[in-house]
Amino acid sequence: MSPRRTAASRASGAPGTSGLLDLTRPPAVPGVWRDELRYWPALAEATRSLETPYAVLGFEALAHNAHDMLRRAAGTPIRVASKSIRIRAVIDAVLALPGFHGILAYTLPEALWLAETCDDVVVGYPSVDRTALAALAADERAASRVTVMIDSAAHLDLIDSVVPASRRAAPLRVALELDAAFVAPGLGHLGAFRSPVYDAADATALAREVLGRPGYVLVGMMAYESQIAGVGNRPRGNPIRGRILDVIQRRSVAELRERRGAVVDAVRRLAPLEFVNGGGTGSLETTGADPSVTEIGAGSGLLGGHLFDTYSRFRPAPAAAFAMSVVRKPTPEMATVLGGGWVASGPPALDRLPEVVWPRPTRMVPREMAGEVQTPLTGRGAERLRIGDRVWFRHTKSGELSEHVDRFAVVEDGRLVGEVPSYRGEGKAFL
Repeated sequence: MSPRRTAASRASGAPGTSGLLDLTRPPAVPGVWRDELRYWPALAEATRSLETPYAVLGFEALAHNAHDMLRRAAGTPIRVASKSIRIRAVIDAVLALPGFHGILAYTLPEALWLAETCDDVVVGYPSVDRTALAALAADERAASRVTVMIDSAAHLDLIDSVVPASRRAAPLRVALELDAAFVAPGLGHLGAFRSPVYDAADATALAREVLGRPGYVLVGMMAYESQIAGVGNRPRGNPIRGRILDVIQRRSVAELRERRGAVVDAVRRLAPLEFVNGGGTGSLETTGADPSVTEIGAGSGLLGGHLFDTYSRFRPAPAAAFAMSVVRKPTPEMATVLGGGWVASGPPALDRLPEVVWPRPTRMVPREMAGEVQTPLTGRGAERLRIGDRVWFRHTKSGELSEHVDRFAVVEDGRLVGEVPSYRGEGKAFL
């Protein structure tokens, strides 16, 4: 890794919020979330003055998650995946911790915005946003801070058609994405369908394409092993599938380590790469142990969506949650909250729905589940609810919750200590 890119410094993106999330100091009450009989009622009491729906960040849980991710990475730097957070104050707070550096953005417009205060932003996905590409090419400072991702010569062709090399303020920093999926005998392609670059021959051909064109500098590589990082190996109620996933993931780790190592060696013979990014929250241990990887991209583990409760390697604290109000009692045994249909992306299934975490035991009604305007609930917890009471949920993912709220209330030691805006609260909606 180039010495220039070993860290990224940021001023706080949200004025007046930097002190609320100082993750360099120990929490007043570490582990407070482990006693759910006290944790959720304490969050409710601390935020009772707020009108629903609203989201909360538990400082102690956030601090635990950040430091636990560093422990699991075992010295490999973590690049903060912004799509999994979408709260600039949290991104700032995490980047202040030694062991975290730089941002892995998900769109180029977002990267340009974040690069106003961060000197190392990698865009994790190819961009065809012509306006943003033109802005990047016209700004020497932005071009020095933002790295764009490509996986084919067609991406270079598009960029050249927007701004020819002769009209750029500075060369554009480029990274290549390697397909990290696992082709399993009898099961086929396992992992996200991302890059067509699969092996050393593919990668060196694309690297030569970059190096042979004016106006570009090849600085990095990326490979996201979603079949390991994004798939929990302890699915609820299905232990047999969990054992199968253990075998598949072990084999995938071994295959990718060999293939990625060969690809990186081949590309390094052509260009001195500054970084090789890999993995995610669910694969910090295995990706960090790969000698070809110089950094890990991760962010979901910071907020701890309930999808990550299905991993054997770690268990995130519930740092982010949201509250909805009971507005109806259709029957004495039921309660209906206003809203609730904050469903996560991915394959349509029950694990994409918000999880009711308080009061327990409370569950959604099978024929309605989480609805846009209402979510009926049943169970002994619902029997005790009255009009105006709050029900607490965890989102499946992490950053997607930020698209539904303008800000997050910050609670520490059972007290509401302030608020921080989401991207939406700052007037931004990138995707």
